[in-house]
Formats: sequence, C-alpha cells, structure tokens
Amino acid sequence: MKGASIVEIKKELSHKSYDELAELCLRLAKFKKENKELLTYLLFESHNEEGYIESVKGYIDEQFELINTASYFYIRKSARKILTNTKKFIRYSQNKETEVALLLYFCQKLKNFSPSIKHSAQLLNMYNRQTLLIKKIISTLHEDLQYDYNFVLNEL
Repeated sequence: MKGASIVEIKKELSHKSYDELAELCLRLAKFKKENKELLTYLLFESHNEEGYIESVKGYIDEQFELINTASYFYIRKSARKILTNTKKFIRYSQNKETEVALLLYFCQKLKNFSPSIKHSAQLLNMYNRQTLLIKKIISTLHEDLQYDYNFVLNEL
C-alpha cells in the first residue's frame, strides 16, 4: 500500500468532523511511540519552549550519567544514542533556537565527559560535526541571538 501525499491527507482531513479528527489522533498515538511523543509536545509543551528545553536537558543529563565508561566503544554507542534522541526532540519543536540550545548543551556535556573524548577519534569527529552544524544554524538566526550563541560556542 502506498501512502497518500500530505496535500491529499490535508484535503481529506478538512472533510472530517471534530470527533472523527480526535479519534484519528488517538489512533495515531496508539500506533507508534514517536507519534505519542509528538502529540505530547504539541498539546502540553509547545506553549512553554523554555520548559521543554529544560526537560530535554534533564534527559541528556540522565543519559550521560548512565553511560558505561568501561571502554570507548560503549561511550561512542551511548553518545550516538543520546544525540539521536536529542535530534528527535529537536524535530518535534522545529525551532532553530531550541535546536541550537540543545546541540550546544549536548556538545558541552560531551566535551566535559570523563574519560576525555580526546582519546577517541570517532567521538572527536561527532563533536566537530555538531559544532559545525551549530555554526551553520546560528548563521540563520537574528543578529542578537547570533552574538549570544557564538559567544557560548567559542567557549567550547
């Protein structure tokens, strides 16, 4: 079965009643974990972006605490998982400022992680790729925000 395009779905949804739309949303939420997380963000957290950023930072802190430091293999694997989940949370928001704030926080945590990432080329590459991405995103923001975020980035 081939999925319909967004335009076709939008047209079809315009013909549905409120109750039918609510039922479709609930069914989507039951189907996949990411759908439920996105609906949670849209319904409860989108109005308070600062609170959302703080909750994701708390998640990042928790995950960095759980990293197995027995070998760099486990550290790399865990760091990639944390980064993947962070980018998923960024996708929910679709706000460039949120993206920069969360990626900066991830890079700070990775840089200050013990044992040092300097002994692993893969971790250094991950760190460098994220800092380049942050620079690229910062260049699209307002000048005042660019100055603030560039200041934080230069401290890294």
